This record gives sequence, structure tokens and C-alpha cells, in this order.
Amino acid sequence: MSSTPASSAAAAPATAAPAASAAPSQPPSAAQNAVLVQSVPMPADSLVVRGYDFNEGLDYHRLLRSYMTTGYQATSFAQAVVEVERMMAWRLSDEPIAAEETITSPEERAAVKCKIFLGFTSNMISAGIRETIRFLAQHHMVDVIVSSAGGVEEDFIKCLAPTYVGDFALKGSELRVKGINRIGNLLCPNDNYCKFEDWIMPLLDKMLEEQRTQGVVWTPSSMIARLGKEINHPDSVYYWAYKNNIPVFCPALTDGSLGDMIYFHSYRNPGLVIDIAGDIRNINSQAVFARKTGMIILGGGVVKHHICNANLMRNGADFSVFINTAQEFDGSDAGAKPDEAVSWGKIRMDAKPVKV
Repeated sequence: MSSTPASSAAAAPATAAPAASAAPSQPPSAAQNAVLVQSVPMPADSLVVRGYDFNEGLDYHRLLRSYMTTGYQATSFAQAVVEVERMMAWRLSDEPIAAEETITSPEERAAVKCKIFLGFTSNMISAGIRETIRFLAQHHMVDVIVSSAGGVEEDFIKCLAPTYVGDFALKGSELRVKGINRIGNLLCPNDNYCKFEDWIMPLLDKMLEEQRTQGVVWTPSSMIARLGKEINHPDSVYYWAYKNNIPVFCPALTDGSLGDMIYFHSYRNPGLVIDIAGDIRNINSQAVFARKTGMIILGGGVVKHHICNANLMRNGADFSVFINTAQEFDGSDAGAKPDEAVSWGKIRMDAKPVKV
């Protein structure tokens, strides 16, 4: 086996190392172009993001106004405030007088306002939002109310007995044996519903008697007005709705304790009839014959759709604010964005609706 002599190995010329490349003086143009895209100038009326500065003192009006430039849902909230202000401010006198117009007097035109529909789900009445809604009805700041059965009965029940603050984590089985009902983190003793039964049963008897002897045709709205009259309590939303002649519609009146009471009454004193057909004509007419309409809807479900569908009859509401936590991705009406309602003709194409 041959081997290379050491002297031969030592005499072999060394291989030269490759020369080091010079460092690039500029970043790759592709990366630079991707990162440093040139902006077009922002529109002159663009709002600059800026929150409230508490160094300037605490001014609640300015604090809420600052939401417009705070961003995210604060901006949506501020946009909703602007939309509500627009519907409250509108007068027929703002519009040019059309050739076929029947109201031409400046004074009469200035008295014609936007008809505001307020809708809310039952949890709003169970919670402290009830007092805000009562204020709106008391001062006739809305024209039509739509709620669920719970949103009606809980108002009357609170006039009879209180609801309490609890906790979301309270165990249902332990509350059940104690006769305590949980609404989120609110607690409503079942005795409250017993008091409600004691109060409403004699009224259902009177309503049935008037149906038989006077030919009264009861609808959900006329029933709610009657209950508002009978509760005669200044804390009640529907007391003030009755006093101010604000119609209250509840298309699912039997879907709650009111339905339980009507069910029990049908055994004790059968025959009471509640006509939902009369109410659908009534609420649709409220929209059809209004010069302008606005919708403020807290929550979703039947309440939201009932108001929107009534406004379909006039080719859409002029002003709209939706406030809810639902998303559109399941195809529900509750989560539908206002633009979906535009496609159905429930909001006008030139409207500026807001969802919070």
C-alpha cells in the first residue's frame, strides 16, 4: 500500500480561501417596497385618534363626545349617539314642500316629528336599564315600544317585589330548592311570581267579563295598556306608556309568566281571547303612515325583527341603531348587520345605520 511522503504533503500548495463578499449597502428592494408602501394623503375631514384628557377635569359631556375619536366600539357608540340625535331632531319642516303635500303650514310642518320605535329584550327590564326606559316613556321621548313577554311582566313584577343582585356562578340546583330564579347575575325570588299571579288573575277576570258583556276585542297592546293603567305605579314603564298613549307591542306575549297566567286562567275561568292579528295591522300602520321613522333596538330576536318588518312596509326606516352582542356568522337576524336589513328593504338605502 503506497503512502504520500510527509515532505511531498508539505510541499503541496495551500488552497486559497474564498474572498469575503462585501456587505450590501441597501436592503432588498422587494422587502423595502413591501414595508415602505407610500400612503396617499388622508381626506381633509378624517378624525384623529385621541382619547379624553382627564387633566382637563371631569366633564361627562366632553368625555362621551370624546368617544368619537377614541376608536373601536367607543367610536361606534358615539356614531349611535349622533344617529339618535338625528332622528330626534328631524322635523317635516326640514324637507322641501312637495307638490302633493297636504301639510304646508310652517307651524304644522315643524310639529311633525320622526316616529321613534324602541325595542328591547326582557333582560333590559330585569336589569337597571328599566329605569332609563321608564324615563323615555315618562317624557314621551319614544313613540312605539316593542318588547318580549318577559320585558312586559318583569316591569309589573318589580312594582310588586324587588329583583336582587346575585352572581353568574350561583349553582342552579341549589337555587331551585330555595325557590330562587337566576337571570344572569340577578336573582328573582319565585314568590315574586306568586304575587304577580295574585295581582293579575282578577284583572284577567275583568277583561273576560268586558269581552263578554261589551264585545271588547283584546290585543296584546290593549292588554298591556290596561295592565299599565291598573298597576298605577310611577316606577312602571307601561304605566307611563299608558299615560302618554305610547302603544306597546309584544308579538310573543304568551312566552313567559304572562303566558303561564293566561294558561292557568283558561282553566279557572275559560274564554279569554287575545287577538294578535289586530296588533300586526296596528304596528305596521304606525310605520306606513309616518313621515320618517327611527329604530333603536337593544338586543335581537323577535323584538328586533318585529320592528324591522314593520318598517319594511314603508320601504325601510330612515334612522337605525342596533345594540347587541350577536354576530352575523350564524345567519341569525339578531346578529345581522344593518346592511342586511337594507337588502330586505327594512332600512332605506340612503340611511346611515349604526350597530354597536
